[in-house]
Amino acid sequence: MSLLTRVIRHPAALLIMIASVAIVSPLSAQITMTELQSPYSFVNDPIEKGYFISSVNGEAETADNNGFITKLDPHGKLLNLKFIQGGKGDVTLHAPKGMAVVEHVLYVADLNTLRGFNTATGEPVMTLTVRSPPPSQSEMPQASLSDVAFDGKGHLYCSDQKANTIYRVDLATQTLSVLVTDLALAGPSGLVVHPKSGQIIAVSWDKGKIFEVSPEGVVTELFSNGFFSNRFQNLRGVDFDRWGNMYVSDFTTGKVWRMTWDKRFQVIAEFLPSPGDLSIDRANNLILVPFESAHAAEMNGLETPSSAKSKQEKRTLADYGFIPPPPKPEAEGPIKK
Repeated sequence: MSLLTRVIRHPAALLIMIASVAIVSPLSAQITMTELQSPYSFVNDPIEKGYFISSVNGEAETADNNGFITKLDPHGKLLNLKFIQGGKGDVTLHAPKGMAVVEHVLYVADLNTLRGFNTATGEPVMTLTVRSPPPSQSEMPQASLSDVAFDGKGHLYCSDQKANTIYRVDLATQTLSVLVTDLALAGPSGLVVHPKSGQIIAVSWDKGKIFEVSPEGVVTELFSNGFFSNRFQNLRGVDFDRWGNMYVSDFTTGKVWRMTWDKRFQVIAEFLPSPGDLSIDRANNLILVPFESAHAAEMNGLETPSSAKSKQEKRTLADYGFIPPPPKPEAEGPIKK
């Protein structure tokens, strides 16, 4: 049974059968990758149209230089299981976590270092280390990056889950600065830049909260767990589809949630084995989900306006929560005078 087959409640159900190494099918269908080692993040390359999966391959906080990154082609076919491999050649890669592709560079969060690799050759092109706190702040944990997000304007944002910090990196100068440090972030794990507003969305590992962070570092809590709305536990990934729906993965409960623009939450998949730092391939309308404990990853198509209804019954935006459903017509009867 597929890891994502335990899905429910919605036509966006991710239905696939698992097999060895890779199953390749049209991009409207599904792809499954196995033989990974504690995969953390799964992203697409918007320029070369391929895909990358990071594998921690060991302890998540250990500098063992044996992490690796898998590369798939634009059709989801396996190109190289260990396209980038720690300890091979001049590559250093300990525990690769979140990733982001900018032009022809794959940026990877690796413990206290942001690394850049050429997407075509896998060669290292950048190393930017987050320095340890000064002695006066020795009680603070050493920096440990968990995710990376690109704003489309020359800046990367990196989350530091342990230090409750979000950093900003200027790619032109390759300099790093602290955007915000705030205990309220409660272990910021996954990051994404909203494709329309430009605001940074951060999800919390410690308390299952969702935050909006402005480019100036102002933190606003969007959603939190309360007595009557204890939806989330440990959130790992977050991204948006082409219509502006937000998707988050709850690592502990094994669920993938979708939130529409009008703040309606729907579980589109559950009973999943540790869903990790998911992402959305907006061009192909695919959801990409790694599974840490299952050592596997899957991609599958999301619902589109042309599916799940008969040709006679036209689909409307109401099917996606964008507008309230139209009122039902009144029953036929005698004309009122």
